[in-house]
Amino acid sequence: MYKKIGIIGGLSPESTVSYYLHIIHSCYETNQNYNYPEIIIYSVNLQNYHNWREENRWDLIASDLVCAANNLQKAGAEFGVIATNTMHMVFDEVQSKTSLPLINLIEVTASAIEKLGASTVGLLGTNFTMASDFYKLGLATHKINTIVPNETDQDTVHNIIVNELVVGIISASSRKIYAEIIQKLMNAGAQAVILGCTEIPLLIQQKDANIPVIDTAKIHAEAALQYAKSG
Repeated sequence: MYKKIGIIGGLSPESTVSYYLHIIHSCYETNQNYNYPEIIIYSVNLQNYHNWREENRWDLIASDLVCAANNLQKAGAEFGVIATNTMHMVFDEVQSKTSLPLINLIEVTASAIEKLGASTVGLLGTNFTMASDFYKLGLATHKINTIVPNETDQDTVHNIIVNELVVGIISASSRKIYAEIIQKLMNAGAQAVILGCTEIPLLIQQKDANIPVIDTAKIHAEAALQYAKSG
């Protein structure tokens, strides 16, 4: 018997699909049958979040995420995940204002890094994720050091995410650019790299890098499945 999973999705739709499919495929591989957990998806208005983020209105983002979590709970979800990295900037505030248990992606990522035995990791994501401290501080509590690309490379990583990946555009040239940036992070001392935007795994896989890549969408979805099984 599974707990009912709630997914706050739409941030972006592409990554929401990857969460859903990972849970379903993982269940089938394990059970070899169609005994899947019930999954409730609440897809938010992505344009609102883009606008609020540009206006630095994280209070509105947090408020809307609380509303989404509460709606999932009303629909029957017993716990939830926020299917995006960037919005975990307000995770603690959201969790404090909803009674729906939420799985913290930063903590899941820290556990994955600890299993690798890495002490220094590179971080790729949106400009907001790479420039802000919420990831770095969260990992620092686990004695993990985080390094990010230079400003020019950060802009490149961000632009590929928002102009290509969130709308499902996957290009070989962008993959090559990302691989080169990952190599720079490795040269700077990174022992692994966090794909800290849930769209990046659509472009980059382990074969594209010379250090371990941490697919945050995959490990977050897997954490949701394992928590659901604990019911």
